[in-house]
Amino acid sequence: MSSPHATPTPEHPIRVVILGSTGSIGRQALDVAAKNPDLIQVVGLSAHGSVDLLAEQASRFGVRHLAMSRPDAARTLSQRLPDAHVGAGPDAVEALTVLDDVDIVLNALVGAAGLKATMSTLAHGRRLALANKESLVVGGELVMAIAAPGMIIPVDSEHSAIHQCLLGEDPRDASRIWLTASGGPFRGRTRDELATVTAADALKHPNWVMGPKITIDSATLMNKGLETIEAHHLFDMEYDQIRIVVHPQSCIHSMVEFSDGSVIAHLGATDMRIPIQYALSEPRRWGAPIEPVDFTKLARLDFEDPDIETFRCLQLALDAGRAGGTAPAAMNAANEVAVAAFLEDRIGFTDIDRIVATVLDGHDGATLESIAQVEEVDTRARDAAHTIIKEL
Repeated sequence: MSSPHATPTPEHPIRVVILGSTGSIGRQALDVAAKNPDLIQVVGLSAHGSVDLLAEQASRFGVRHLAMSRPDAARTLSQRLPDAHVGAGPDAVEALTVLDDVDIVLNALVGAAGLKATMSTLAHGRRLALANKESLVVGGELVMAIAAPGMIIPVDSEHSAIHQCLLGEDPRDASRIWLTASGGPFRGRTRDELATVTAADALKHPNWVMGPKITIDSATLMNKGLETIEAHHLFDMEYDQIRIVVHPQSCIHSMVEFSDGSVIAHLGATDMRIPIQYALSEPRRWGAPIEPVDFTKLARLDFEDPDIETFRCLQLALDAGRAGGTAPAAMNAANEVAVAAFLEDRIGFTDIDRIVATVLDGHDGATLESIAQVEEVDTRARDAAHTIIKEL
């Protein structure tokens, strides 16, 4: 395997596997690849069940190594693309991380299901472009224990920003992370007003184009809690050193404050193709994938504290993160179930944090020791969440 840090050339482009290629991050990653055909070669793709889109992507980029987590979808895809190697099930998705001659794996899977792929990528010495924040939420201690320095490049806009703010700095001099949040579509609403919002309302994010699950997490502020846990692990910062600030314009993606009082901020357009491309190009920078920000037209930059009394998911995530061990896994599983139920109009918006809180109240925490343990906790928490939903 060639060095993942090698500078790509037309003769030796960077070879990328994209897990979750039919989702929002995956589609935008392929957009970046299409704009840089001499620098990126896509060698593997995976999806859950979107046969038509994955077939189109594979044909467009000439990819022969494919995987679908749904076996029935894999059978259909095999019929559509008889010359491709199509694997079925979660193990097949994970197998893409160990293909020969892979330089970097972009993990854009949704939810805790991405942990195994993250662990496999790092265990086999492949560089990881991490968009699956749940890997670090549910298994952060396990992931960081096997991650060699420089092998994880974060894709989340906030963590990409922090990563870039720390370049060339001694991490010991970093005293605080300022993690920015847009505030979501319901910023300023009361608890009573949130009780009547619909999934369609919650999916109208004011600044970012994202998948449905992360968009709902943004609306509840759960996403910022998950990102705080992620930042804790990625940058080895205590929770007291991570400050969440609502920044409605989403121009500043995050900031790092240093021991001498200096603050370095990362600013840019609200488009995920920028951090996706940087995760693939790092340490170099390629041409901008979108129109840059015109600062002469930026009228103002506002900042405020998050409303944790109204948006209770944020505090629940922070409490789980501080508790550590298996608590974040239980919290994340309950949230995934609750968000899915909300998207299906089976529960109300404010039921999401009630379900997560109830599951956490019944969870007996333990030290995190293995993936099998994470999976057991995940299953129990999901079962508990489903039971709560039935009783609502």
